[in-house]
This record gives sequence, structure tokens and C-alpha cells, in this order.
Amino acid sequence: MAIRVLICDDQDVVREGLRAILKSCKDIEVVGLAGDGDEALQMIPSAKPDVVLMDLKMPVMNGIQATHHIRTQYPEVYVLVLTTYDADQWVFDAIRSGAAGYLLKDTPRDGLIAAIKGTAEGKTHVDPNVAGKLFTQVSKTPVEDTTVTASLSEREREVLSLLARGLSNADIAARLYLSEGTVRNYVSAIFVKLGVSDRTQAAVLALRYGL
Repeated sequence: MAIRVLICDDQDVVREGLRAILKSCKDIEVVGLAGDGDEALQMIPSAKPDVVLMDLKMPVMNGIQATHHIRTQYPEVYVLVLTTYDADQWVFDAIRSGAAGYLLKDTPRDGLIAAIKGTAEGKTHVDPNVAGKLFTQVSKTPVEDTTVTASLSEREREVLSLLARGLSNADIAARLYLSEGTVRNYVSAIFVKLGVSDRTQAAVLALRYGL
């Protein structure tokens, strides 16, 4: 089954260009084009996307706000940021809002397609330039009391460590010789214990606590 993608960008030429690029991939179906975050949000119930390709700086509702609303109202929908902005605040706000990944618009075609496919599988894709900013921020953040992470079992720590490396549930299951359903249960338990709602937030905490 093809991955359903909704493209959200305020520039017509960018939306049409992305649609043309993705149309060449038989595993991806573009189910809608939105000119701003509010339009994307309104389209989700009918378009039923698996992944929203989200620009950040847009009128009406920007990508940060839209990502937050989408992840709150439609947690099953992944948001993959595709933008020209790599400034620290944009990156951190997008991740905090629940973005599953962060790419820059100079990402090659094959990299974009691979990131969309990976995102749909629950993997995290971050542009190398952006990843450097995240790691710098994490390294500067003082490690707080690890009472929360201490509540994780040894197996949950293993699962979290692999999740933070971008592995999907299926990949983790194969690595740990577990069923995918068991891994899914571990991931749900980890989210509850860490007080997070998605894989990106869990991965950031795992980095912060050295897991």
C-alpha cells in the first residue's frame, strides 16, 4: 500500500515541484496540497495522510503551530519538516511540537523519498546540519535527576536506545529477537514512563540521559 503524503508549503512552485518528484515513486501517493498550516489541518480528515511534508514559515498558521495541532488531534499522522530554515529556534520548536524529522530543502530527491518512507515506518530523519545543533543543545543541557529513566527496565532501556538510533519497531524486534507486538508494548510503556507522546521526544530524552 502506498504511503499517503500531504504537502504543505506556501509556495505554489514548491508544492508542484514536490508533487512531481514524489509522483515518480510508486510507493508514495500525494493526497493533497496545502498552502498553509490551517489548510493542511482542515484537509487531514478527508485526505487521511500517513505523512505531512511540512514547511515552517507560512501565513495564517505556521508549520510549528500546525505540527502541534496535527500531533495533538491526529497522533497517527507523522509530520516531516521540509524547510529552508536551520536556525536553532526553528529546529527546537519543531521538535518540541512533535515533528518526526527535520529536512532542509536542498535534500537530494533520493534522500527525501527515503526520509518519507522511513518516517512512515516510525523512524526519525534529521538533516546532518540540523542534527549537529540538536546534539550541541543536548550536550549543553544539564542532566537532571534520572528518577524517570530509573523507572525503565533493562529491556525498556535497550528498546529506547535502539529507538533513539532511528530503528522502527520491526527493526528493534529483529535486533532483540522479540515479536513486533511486544516491542510496540515496550514503546508504549516507555512513552508513559517518560511522559512523552512520540518517538522523537523519546529519542531526545534518551540522548539527554546518555541512553
